[in-house]
Amino acid sequence: ATVLELGCGNGKTLSGLCRQHQSIVAIDYSSHAAHLARMRAYPEPGPEIVVANALNTPFCDHTFDAITACHMLGHCTADSRIAIINELMRLLRPGGRIWFCDFSNRDFRFGSGRQAEPGTFVRGNGIATHYFSEDEVRNLFSGFETAFLRFDEWNLRVKGIDHLRSEISALFQKPPVDP
Repeated sequence: ATVLELGCGNGKTLSGLCRQHQSIVAIDYSSHAAHLARMRAYPEPGPEIVVANALNTPFCDHTFDAITACHMLGHCTADSRIAIINELMRLLRPGGRIWFCDFSNRDFRFGSGRQAEPGTFVRGNGIATHYFSEDEVRNLFSGFETAFLRFDEWNLRVKGIDHLRSEISALFQKPPVDP
């Protein structure tokens, strides 16, 4: 399978992808993050790491069998999330799959910081984070078939107090025939 990872950051998830797939392409908007990802050791064949904007990638239509978008769309504006989903629809082959995960609105940090958009908050580090509801994820990926959608939750202890961490994860499949 040919797999695209959106927002690869420093490459921490690429090793696992490289062990499972022969052809991995990873993009990040940040040239610094892409440089850090290139510095890691990967199983052969290693990934192709490209500095690119997920809004307008340099790839041809129907290039990828699968795309991962973990903790990437949550750092985008509402308009950008919609545009990126349209780009993903273009990039995926018919029947291709998207793995999505990001923080849910049940996470303990939801509501912390300055609200930039509904469900999106900018905390002290200046990074905007959007917290997704189940309905919002289903609507965002409405052009895809839902294979599954779930919440993964655990407690995170901070200064002796347990806080709920909550991610929403989903697997979507592009219809086998383009509309």
